[in-house]
Amino acid sequence: QVRLVESGGGLVQAGGSLRLSCTAYGRNFSSNTMGWFRQPPGSGRVFVAAIRRRNVNAYYEDSVKDRFSLSRDAAKNTVYLQLNNLKPADREVYYCAATIATTISARENGYDNWGQGTQVVVSS
Repeated sequence: QVRLVESGGGLVQAGGSLRLSCTAYGRNFSSNTMGWFRQPPGSGRVFVAAIRRRNVNAYYEDSVKDRFSLSRDAAKNTVYLQLNNLKPADREVYYCAATIATTISARENGYDNWGQGTQVVVSS
């Protein structure tokens, strides 16, 4: 079992930046693919980005790939999601996710473990 702990959410003005962190605790973390989803009010979780442990290349949802950046520090069991040029539409709860699978999935059911979520609020 892997436990994911997120941090870094908060309030920022439009055009500003935040960095979300997600640290994984538990065994077999090194085999995990990790990603981020976000959830608009009243809707399901939507894929944002994901990265494999042994691959420095991250994969992004099209609407964020020019503004968000995902990186991974395997030694710290942590992934970082850098959010730049934030817009009011980015105001959602962001969830970290992990899976033992080595393939990237943009579906919720592609991930076995989830964090508790961290709120991002963007003021206009």
